[in-house]
Amino acid sequence: MATFSTLQEAKSFFTNDHFATDNGFTLEALTEDGAVCAVNLSVRHQNAEGGVMGGAILALADFTFAVASVNAHRPTVAQQVSLSFLNASKGTRLISTATCIKSGRSSCVYRIDIKDDLGKDIAQAMFTGFKL
Repeated sequence: MATFSTLQEAKSFFTNDHFATDNGFTLEALTEDGAVCAVNLSVRHQNAEGGVMGGAILALADFTFAVASVNAHRPTVAQQVSLSFLNASKGTRLISTATCIKSGRSSCVYRIDIKDDLGKDIAQAMFTGFKL
């Protein structure tokens, strides 16, 4: 059973995630087994070379995991994360999609796929969560 009855209820809850909101992360959709979040890229997300900072990509993946896992079981926290950077983004927006791979009694595993608005695969992460 989902924690949130509506997308608006989830959006309201996550306004308290000040790091995510201050960096422009948005909750776009809740799915049956995950969530979709996004960020419009700006200079605040760039590294010294002008590319997207790896930490910004990881933070978006973490936010997407948080939304998806807390919707499935509240509270859930990240226990282990693995992230692979696949391509540099040439787009202006990143879209992050979480899919639940396994949900057990005390843990869960989510795959997070991050693409840019041009459709290019940017990163993929695996999150193991612990259900408190």
